Amino acid sequence: MKKIFLAAAAILGSLLGVDAQHIAVLSDVHVTPGNANEQALREAVREINAGGFDFVVMNGDLSNEGSDVELANVKSILDSISAPLYVLPGNHESTWSQSAAHTFPRLWGMDRFVDTIGDSLVIVGIASGPYMKMGDGHIKQEDLHWLRKTLEERVKPGMKVLSFNHYPLLDDLDNYTEYIEVLQDYPVIGHICGHYHQWRHYTAGGKDSGSDIEGAIFRALDMRNGNYGYAVVDISPDWVAVYEKVLGQPREPKYAMPVRTKHTRVNPREKMPVVAPEGYEVARVWADSASVFTRLGIDGKNVYFGTSTGHARAVDKRTGELVWDVPTEASLYSRPVVLPGGRLVAVPADGGILMLRASDGHLQRELPSKEGPYVADGAITPDGKTYLQGGYKRFEARRPSDGKLLWSYDSIFNYCQAAPAVDGDDVVFGAWDTNLRCVDRRTGKLKWVWNNGKSANMLGPGNVVPVITPERVYIVAPDRYMTAIDRRTGATLWRDNSHRYREALGHSEDFARIYAKTMDGELVAVDATSPDFRELWTVDMGLGYEHAPCVVVEKDGVVYAGSRRGHVVMVDPASQKVLADLPLGVSEVNGIDIDPTTGDVYVSLIEGSVWKISPRK
Repeated sequence: MKKIFLAAAAILGSLLGVDAQHIAVLSDVHVTPGNANEQALREAVREINAGGFDFVVMNGDLSNEGSDVELANVKSILDSISAPLYVLPGNHESTWSQSAAHTFPRLWGMDRFVDTIGDSLVIVGIASGPYMKMGDGHIKQEDLHWLRKTLEERVKPGMKVLSFNHYPLLDDLDNYTEYIEVLQDYPVIGHICGHYHQWRHYTAGGKDSGSDIEGAIFRALDMRNGNYGYAVVDISPDWVAVYEKVLGQPREPKYAMPVRTKHTRVNPREKMPVVAPEGYEVARVWADSASVFTRLGIDGKNVYFGTSTGHARAVDKRTGELVWDVPTEASLYSRPVVLPGGRLVAVPADGGILMLRASDGHLQRELPSKEGPYVADGAITPDGKTYLQGGYKRFEARRPSDGKLLWSYDSIFNYCQAAPAVDGDDVVFGAWDTNLRCVDRRTGKLKWVWNNGKSANMLGPGNVVPVITPERVYIVAPDRYMTAIDRRTGATLWRDNSHRYREALGHSEDFARIYAKTMDGELVAVDATSPDFRELWTVDMGLGYEHAPCVVVEKDGVVYAGSRRGHVVMVDPASQKVLADLPLGVSEVNGIDIDPTTGDVYVSLIEGSVWKISPRK
């Protein structure tokens, strides 16, 4: 590769001129106020301002937890860059965020960019998930539509396109094929990304993809052992030359990519057939033009969900037709809650909770919130008398008929995300402040609080639906332990890390077994009647590496588990065998929800599809 670079550099030296562009690229700076990276970023900005760059790109992962304080601090540093600056978020801005990823576009105007540099170069960048939960990279459907439309309008004969994203055009981006299919129709001379804190030159889609678009993964601000720096890109009519710039040192060549403005077609990704197991039917109910990050609310007539474009939608279960569509202010992440009586649906949103009429979506009542967006899944207590809803730094109980606040528990230090577990007077829920809490259902008074001893929020039980049995509470978390907790006192009874657990948990219909999906794609069954950890069996579901925080559900003697890549696996717990592996799509399964009127199983995928799995009539 170095020989290729030296040859390219010799040619480049003779061609640099009016048409050449000189670019600085920062990526993965991971700045928290006061950490070492903050000072290094300030020094990098000083160097960049002295470097005579035509423009600068900040290519994602500006922060560690996407908090408002972190983002405002990074912006105050980046604002001193004198050249035109283009900023994209990374997974650390979209996976963990107190504002549900809304602060980023409020600070920078958008989470994507396009511009024409000089007369010949179009630069374009779009955001990528995962969005507000652990998952693979994902490009929102509406961003793919925007990308194609924008390039159609911007790119004129003789122009070149340079593409930016936080993720590479490889398998770790779940819909990378669709991304490449847009770019291959235009004179794209390279795709630049970060995310992996390393240098790498690759072909989009991998060597067998059929694509010839070249990609480059760039370094992080901190490459360890005091190696702080950024990347420099020089573009001539024939070459894209990439350099490493360690702070305080001369730049060093990394590699060069020849300018190609015509591309071969990417090989279409093989679509596996969805084959229903004997006695079942599998049908797609809906395919959206936007992405869907929510689980599903279900009643006798409709399924309800929210989209990445901020629309709350109802779809007729029988016909698959859109019943109503209500726009809100920003992306929706919480499952709509069908309130007792079936007349109203609660939609937790960015600015509060909307109580919509189930029949036509008409707004009946709005419950505004000034404390931050709702991203948690709500729940109705078994007696139907209380609507429970987690929020930002609070957990609420409301009267279902009109949304009146009954009580609010406010001693939380970050946002709630997963649905609570309710049994009797115990309500158990996690938050992204490292803590699991049990409060009294009637009063909201704290009964106990538990944590795993880790100080990092991202290792806590922030996105797991607990399981409550008569004597114990069970959780799994990103610290890779399953934990049993005394239901009465909150004391730790046992912790097991014999498998790589994460955030996917469930239980048998009789609560005799705890189910957990592991990071190795296994389904582990644990005896919930034993006071000690007792593994009953483990089934390899064939999913490989897994991290989707999708609940595990048993219905009519079949266990359902969802994957990060659109597969729903059906397991028979009696024989401990896989009944079916249903490849419903390429993106993460948001959740598995049961129709309370029919017992049918419904799932939504991030790519915007809704599916039904039901016994054959």
